[in-house]
This record gives sequence, C-alpha cells and structure tokens, in this order.
Amino acid sequence: MIDVQPPSHLLLLVVAAVLAGTVNSLAGGGTLITFPSLLAVGLPARVANATNTMALWPGLISSLWGYRRFVRNNGKAILLLGLPSLVGGTAGALLLSHTTDNTFARILPWLILMATGLFASQGIVANFIRNRRTESHQPLEEEADNPPWTPYWYVAVPFQFIIGLYGGYFGAGIGILILTNLGLLGFHHMHKMNGLKNIFGALVNVMALVVFITARLPAGTGVGPGRNLMIDWPVAGLMACGSIAGGYMGSRFARRVGQVVVRRLVVVIGVSLSLTLLLHPVTH
Repeated sequence: MIDVQPPSHLLLLVVAAVLAGTVNSLAGGGTLITFPSLLAVGLPARVANATNTMALWPGLISSLWGYRRFVRNNGKAILLLGLPSLVGGTAGALLLSHTTDNTFARILPWLILMATGLFASQGIVANFIRNRRTESHQPLEEEADNPPWTPYWYVAVPFQFIIGLYGGYFGAGIGILILTNLGLLGFHHMHKMNGLKNIFGALVNVMALVVFITARLPAGTGVGPGRNLMIDWPVAGLMACGSIAGGYMGSRFARRVGQVVVRRLVVVIGVSLSLTLLLHPVTH
C-alpha cells in the first residue's frame, strides 16, 4: 500500500517547506520547522528524519555550487576532512536505521534541544571566527586564507568524524560544528568557510541518503508498499520544491526581515518542540 497524505497535510508540509527555505536563506535552522511538520502529519520519527534529509538536499547542492569559487586551492582540507565526513555520515545513518523507534523517540527531544542550542550559538561562533581573524592580521582575500599545519589537525580529523556521525544520525546544526572546526584550524574568510562547510555537509548527507535509500526497516515501521522504506518519496519531492521556492523568496526579502528576529523564532520553536516531545513522546 502506498501512503497518500490528505490535502490538509500536504498543504502543511508545503507551507513548512517554504518557511524553512526562507529561514535557511536568512539565518539557517529550517530543519527545526520541516522536521516537526513531518512528525505532525504522522510519519514515524526515523522516516521523518530521512525524508527531511532528502527534501533539503537540493538546497544544499545549490548552496554548494554558489560557493564553488571560494574553495579552490584547499585540496588538503577537503581531503583530510572529507574522508571522515563520508565515513561518519555513513556510520550515523546506519546507526539510525538500526535504532528502534522507541529508542529514537526517547532521545529525539534531546537531539532537537542540542540542535537548537547549536543554532542559538551562531553568534558566538561568528564572534570567535572574527576575533581569530583580527588576531591573525591576515588579509581577507580567500586566496590568502590557507592556514599552515598545526597540531590541531590531529584533533580536527576525529572531530570531523564525530560531526559526520551526528550529521548522518540526525543532522540539524552540523553547519555550526563544521564552522567551529574550521575556525579552530585557522580559517578566517567566511565565504571560504561556508564553501567548505557546504562541501563537508554535502558529503555527510550524500552518504546518509545512500543508506536511507537502500536500508529496509522492519515491516510496518516504515513507509511505502512494504511499509519498510525510510523515505516518503512523494513528500520529499513536494517539500524539496517548497524549500527551493522559499529560498528564492528569502533571498528577495532578506533585507526586510531581521535575522535576529528569525533566529529567536527558530530557537523558540526548537525549545517548544523539545519540551513537547519530552512530555508526549512520539509513538506509532
């Protein structure tokens, strides 16, 4: 039997996707809007997570393309941090596919709360990077932003694996973690850092998607004809279109909406969702 969402649910998902695309273009944190909407229409938590990853994939690729010119001459960083991103993303997605629904429902509020905390810390991370750049007295041109080798590389590589592991398992907020890792390595140019962040985020998510597409859940715990798929494909496609439209709208109206207001709203949504799931865990 193929899952068919009623029109009211489809409308909710489209609106949520458009809002998420708009929020992502302004301040980030759109996952904290799309993910609860998928739970609200009755998708199992693991399915909602995998479907959300697929729905936001086109926006991630478009962002990656937009920053392509800023990441040239950074093959060393891409190689050394890209491999643990791939491995971590794969391991995290496999871990999710083998987590029972009850277990995931118990830890889900804490994952959302952590993601909300990461999102709220954006300003702190930005100030940290800005201060590092000021202390380094390096030029702001991206070509000049190639940090020398430091002992922190021995920490950065395993830290990137942990980021990938979390990203493959849940994912919300990994951008802040990646930027922090890059800042500790000595990167300063924000466009270059955002470009590298998008590359590593894409690597984490592409491996997670490979697992989500090929994995099969126990019968009755997923979606699709056999009730064992991790991705609700019609919903993912619909929300992807809404997210793209929202990103376009956000880019046009970015100057009219304050980022601080948007960020505070997303934090309120994240905290409220965490408390709600703590009091009323997701059950199917």
